[in-house]
Amino acid sequence: MNALANLAEITSLNQERRLIEAAQSDPCRFAELYESNFHRVYAFVARRVGSREEAQDVTAEVFHQALRNIGRFQWRGVPFAAWLLRIAANALADRWQRAGRAMEVPADEAEIENEGGHTDAQEVERRAMLFQLVDRLPADQRLVIQRRFVEQKSIREIAQEMGRSEGAVKQLQFRALETLRSQIRSSHE
Repeated sequence: MNALANLAEITSLNQERRLIEAAQSDPCRFAELYESNFHRVYAFVARRVGSREEAQDVTAEVFHQALRNIGRFQWRGVPFAAWLLRIAANALADRWQRAGRAMEVPADEAEIENEGGHTDAQEVERRAMLFQLVDRLPADQRLVIQRRFVEQKSIREIAQEMGRSEGAVKQLQFRALETLRSQIRSSHE
């Protein structure tokens, strides 16, 4: 039974590879890839955004970008959906980054208060510095940090989303945290 499942998977990947090659030769053939991957990409995005409209916008953006870059896609034996989900993850990260920059920051420290009514400018500065440091990380490391610590995702979930092994995701997380620690230490010296 296991051999039969493996054969079905290989056949499916070969069929997908032919669809990709056809779309690379004739962009009109991209519609088949769109149809077979739309629900997966939409579900991925919808779980991570606040509204249906935003999920639709991001999903459309993902497929537009995929169509625009289909000629650069290189087959590596991994499902096409992994590439689309990586595009989606990057599109979401870009949106969150833009949204973070667009947030209003009160100019007057008196406007920044914690629950006890005390000014907490140091905490705001610390968070702003951390945000800037995370923003400077390489894209893969930044994505892992956002998924792990903002979205509270497991290593396994992140690995599946990125199309990488759990070990690779752990290594990205380790390197990102080491970089952040070292940058925070050097900023306090």
